[in-house]
Amino acid sequence: MDDAKDKDRLLASLMQAAQDGDAAAYSALLRAIVPILRRAVGRTHGRMHPSDVEDVVQDTLVSVHAARATYDPSRPFMPWLMAIARNRAADAARRQIRKASYEDPGQTLPETFPAPETNTFLDGYEDAEALRRAIAQLPAQQRRAIELTKLQELTLSEASAASGMSIGALKVAVHRGIGALRKALGSKA
Repeated sequence: MDDAKDKDRLLASLMQAAQDGDAAAYSALLRAIVPILRRAVGRTHGRMHPSDVEDVVQDTLVSVHAARATYDPSRPFMPWLMAIARNRAADAARRQIRKASYEDPGQTLPETFPAPETNTFLDGYEDAEALRRAIAQLPAQQRRAIELTKLQELTLSEASAASGMSIGALKVAVHRGIGALRKALGSKA
């Protein structure tokens, strides 16, 4: 117990000397409190990553520097220091929670590859000959609508002008043609 009181008195006297402008005392104070802060922050916040503990220690040192004029030498030093450390640790925890709320660790992004054979699911129906035969079996109006809008990729206006069908009739023919193709191909398309 006397050891802790002696340590506190030493740190308080170093802080008082630092407040009076003694740079060597201030340097000695900072060197003395760094291991104390590391132990205290690491023990209190055991789940913190070591680099996060070091960040809290550095933030605490900056706060000690900024608030050094507020220290009252007639009071114990360690409670003053630990209050600053607790506040900086709480700030770090809040930052971590805010950061984590914007991240989704379970999110899996789709993978794409430059080689065309790896992206075959985007190429369309796999049995081109069966698709050709199924299109050939469609009624003439539906076949023409599918050929113009899906195979030649004409707009509805262009397909309407080329086929002589109204846009509404073209839409109906495409819809029915796709339904007939799905049925004929066993809904693989």
